[in-house]
Amino acid sequence: MRFLFGLALMFFAIWLPATNHHVGQGQTFANIQAALTNAHAGDTIFVHEGLYTEGNLAIGKALALIGIGYPVLDGQHNCEIITVTASDVYIKGFEIRNSGQLSTLDVAGIKVLSASRVVIEGNRIRDCNFGIYLSDCNDCQVTRNDVQGIIKEEQNSGNGIHLWKCARALVAENHLSGQRDGIYFEFVTDSEIRYNHSEHNLRYGLHFMFSHNDRYHHNRFHHNGAGVAVMYSRQVQMTENEFGYNWGSSAYGLLLKDISDSHIWKNTFEHNSAGVYMEGASRITLEQNQFRENGWALRVQASCDANVIRLNNFFGNTFDVSTNGSLVLNTFDGNYWDRYEGYDLNRDGVGDVPFRPVSLYAVVVERMPFGLMLMRSFMVYLMDKAEKIIPSLTPEQLMDEKPAMKPLTI
Repeated sequence: MRFLFGLALMFFAIWLPATNHHVGQGQTFANIQAALTNAHAGDTIFVHEGLYTEGNLAIGKALALIGIGYPVLDGQHNCEIITVTASDVYIKGFEIRNSGQLSTLDVAGIKVLSASRVVIEGNRIRDCNFGIYLSDCNDCQVTRNDVQGIIKEEQNSGNGIHLWKCARALVAENHLSGQRDGIYFEFVTDSEIRYNHSEHNLRYGLHFMFSHNDRYHHNRFHHNGAGVAVMYSRQVQMTENEFGYNWGSSAYGLLLKDISDSHIWKNTFEHNSAGVYMEGASRITLEQNQFRENGWALRVQASCDANVIRLNNFFGNTFDVSTNGSLVLNTFDGNYWDRYEGYDLNRDGVGDVPFRPVSLYAVVVERMPFGLMLMRSFMVYLMDKAEKIIPSLTPEQLMDEKPAMKPLTI
């Protein structure tokens, strides 16, 4: 994928000695539309600083459109601002604001339709229904853009970066806020999301649907409505991300729903209602993650099976693990639990007795949520102590047989 992007950028570099067009006050063209009409494939259009209110700019040729001094393209809440239908297009350096909004059409600041090798980088997008929208595209790159919406009702808001039916995309180093979802993937394959910061979005910081063989890493998802959702997907790599400060009755750091054969490695889950919520998840490996000060660190529903939770650190969570079933189909191994009260007589760093992370109170709350009113009461303390001695309601086989005595170095 990086090789293809490199070829695309080299292609743009080859174009530069071709015809250059300048738009702005005192330049060859007074408006962008005139420059687009006169340009040929391979040309570069430089747009100088200023305010441009030209409606929808349709790019149907392979060319570069570059802003100098962040010229403003203002849709005046009437239209889509840039629509790209050609491959090998490069857009950089604009402030794009005030797109229109329609209930029957996804209107965007920049929309790319059925094209390949399009690069969108270094733009500021403000108060657009959808920020950047790619549909049926291959080998495209969306990098270093700042997308800020104005939070409205969910049905009247679009997504910051929205990809539908795309392959081999790169979404990197973008900042997204104030949208419905920060980043949205649906039917997107073999793609990468990295070093993005998605915060204060109405619903999800990142939303995956039916997207396979993708990787997202080194992203920061904080203060979003519900967190991050990965749904109906397989073979997703989720590594070295931060999921934090997602609070609410239906909020979580990461939702895994009907997902399989994936890897969750070296992430941080901190200050979420639930760090990870798993439903219908199969063959997932969670390893070397940090779970710190969440309501629930892990909520593993009975529909989950063949998952491996190993070598993670659990610090200061109200509930380390909860489940709504008694059948144990998942493996816990070698995790550090700050609630572990066992001993290590041979000093090998591994507890000599297993740790059962599901407390009786967690089972009660899972079945009767209003039981949270009794949190930290003396009665709950006695119930949990009695359950550890004589397990009755908690899944007896759900245990970590080799708990670590000290926090693991991650």
